[in-house]
Amino acid sequence: MVVTSDVSPDEPPFNPYFALVSGVLAVSTGAIFARLAEAPALVIAAYRVGLATLLLTPLVWLKARSELSNLSLRDLRLAAISGLFLAFHFATWISSLDYTSVTNSVVLVNTNPLWVGLLTPLITKERIKIAVAVSIFISVGGGIIIGAGDFATGGKALLGDFLALLGSICAAFYLLLGRNLRRKLSLLAYIFVCYGCAALILWLIVFSLNLQITGFSTNTYATFWAMAVISQLIGHSSYNWALKWFSASLIAISLLGEPIGSTILAYIIFKEGLTWSKVIGGVLILSAIYISAASENQNR
Repeated sequence: MVVTSDVSPDEPPFNPYFALVSGVLAVSTGAIFARLAEAPALVIAAYRVGLATLLLTPLVWLKARSELSNLSLRDLRLAAISGLFLAFHFATWISSLDYTSVTNSVVLVNTNPLWVGLLTPLITKERIKIAVAVSIFISVGGGIIIGAGDFATGGKALLGDFLALLGSICAAFYLLLGRNLRRKLSLLAYIFVCYGCAALILWLIVFSLNLQITGFSTNTYATFWAMAVISQLIGHSSYNWALKWFSASLIAISLLGEPIGSTILAYIIFKEGLTWSKVIGGVLILSAIYISAASENQNR
């Protein structure tokens, strides 16, 4: 995780593709930790961003408190809205894991390149490049192939699919709003406000529903901390950092590498099937990431 101040508004301190790879690997663990945690989905989500915010607080106090105190009302409002969509993303996606497979959940929640592509001209006023548009369709196609053997046809599994898809739409709004903020805010200031707003919203929901928040097993508490440190602080913060130099479309497409990592981990830990369709889908996703990344590199 990169938590130092941005060195220059124009040049990254190191290759931002490294941050993307690190972020994808880290977020791939999120579904696994959520499935291992024996707690209500909303509580898992609240602990994930709540603990991450708690860990960030001392560092923010030391290095970014002046920046936070100078934030405009508009920036705070935008960060709060971004945090709201992040909260809804985690609430719906983690809930989906109670009803459908890890593979199905992460495939559907990572269809956000499609929503980012459709919403980008409306929110960020950026034009979608032809190469990015092509990679969006390839990546979504790869995601469909990965989950084709598991797509639910009804019942509770269908509810899980719907929740994961809703989480994907929320993630698209979160990425696009973050793109605007990251152009002018340091990483620390942005993620603290955004994660903090998401945590506040989720904990308010948890308390209002009177859900259990204590008395869990040691393993469950361990997964809470693992999600906060690995999935959130390393994973989400890495691609939030990269948002300063890459488009939201590239970030979203890169995150489609998550189903590959999650599928492999689910196969090892939960014995969920690993089929040739998932391998082929993974190849398509990686191809889409390469096409989009190459397009970005040519225009930098």
